[in-house]
Amino acid sequence: MAKPLHILSIASLFPNAVQPRFGIFVEHSLAALAAEADVALTIIAPVGLPPWPASLHPRYRALRSLPLTENWHGLDVLRPRFILIPGMAARNAAAMARAVLPHARALQAAGKADVIDAQFFWPDGPAAAQIAQRLQLPFSIKARGSDISLWARNAATRALIMDAAADATGLLAVASTLRDDMAAIGMDAGKISVHYTGLDASQFYPRDRAAARAKMGLSGKDVLLLTVGTLHERKGQQLVLDALSHLPDHVHYWMAGDGPERAALAAQITARGLGARVRLLGGVAHADLPEYYAAADMLVLPSASEGLANVWVEAGGCGTPILLSDIPPAYEMIDDPMVGRIAARDPVAIAAGVAAILAEPPDRAALSAHTHARFNWQRNGAELAAYLRGLTA
Repeated sequence: MAKPLHILSIASLFPNAVQPRFGIFVEHSLAALAAEADVALTIIAPVGLPPWPASLHPRYRALRSLPLTENWHGLDVLRPRFILIPGMAARNAAAMARAVLPHARALQAAGKADVIDAQFFWPDGPAAAQIAQRLQLPFSIKARGSDISLWARNAATRALIMDAAADATGLLAVASTLRDDMAAIGMDAGKISVHYTGLDASQFYPRDRAAARAKMGLSGKDVLLLTVGTLHERKGQQLVLDALSHLPDHVHYWMAGDGPERAALAAQITARGLGARVRLLGGVAHADLPEYYAAADMLVLPSASEGLANVWVEAGGCGTPILLSDIPPAYEMIDDPMVGRIAARDPVAIAAGVAAILAEPPDRAALSAHTHARFNWQRNGAELAAYLRGLTA
């Protein structure tokens, strides 16, 4: 029997009782890792709170009540607090490291810390680098997309990210195109491994399409475009709204998610008289997404940047084609015409892409099988365990 591998995962984005969908894909990946033989996993999910009295704001009040230690769906999770000061990104990474260090030191003293796994490049990566240096442990940092496209190019955080990458024992990227982006900004390509996301076959599979559409009040001729994600300018929901003027009136657009652009999108809907065709769904429970994928004719997500997004994979697992913007990871995801189309980040091009998918809709069962063959959580967990064990050699 192999010696147990004690892994300490640092994940600033991880679900909790207040935000049950917050980084749920991280939970799935770490659950798969914990299920591997000879793996002992402890998760530290730091909770950033602003200084008092700002911490009394409704946005943060509930987070203050989260337990410091809990078993979350079978996973051991520690939730230390650190002072989060808006606009002081570099300081916040150091504050996170100080909050995590005592727990990491105690785990190491108990023989329960062989390697540190940072689930995001920012702020988890620099925090993990500081802790690993203090404890003389190997560590890995995973890049997921915006941490490279945004934070690694931000003047306030770039140096910290690049230093952490240089010090890391190994690096992970969720797509080969993201690995190329990391190398292009100066990270060592020789220590970057690609680690694809997973997919829950028991949840994301083709559902009864007619029943889902009937439940949601869609008629036979209605076409439904769906976006799942944060309402943010970078995601491109406003471009899809503009594209509706180039599409027939029976094409509807629903947005699942919430975010800073909600008010602006609502104003755009009103100004263009699109209230009958567009819905802002707000947050949708992860377990309910397959029904929306079943009802939708396609997922449309014209993002300015992404890694290899989990919602792309989930839609494909449900047999729903996807329309993506012309960004490198899109070509890695759409490896077959039945998966979907790629269009320029422009309303006219988006409308043309919608028309192309409607003209040749895929066999949903075949698309689902194709997606599940590429992505699954069991393989994700096994690959992560083998990779982390390799870093301790």
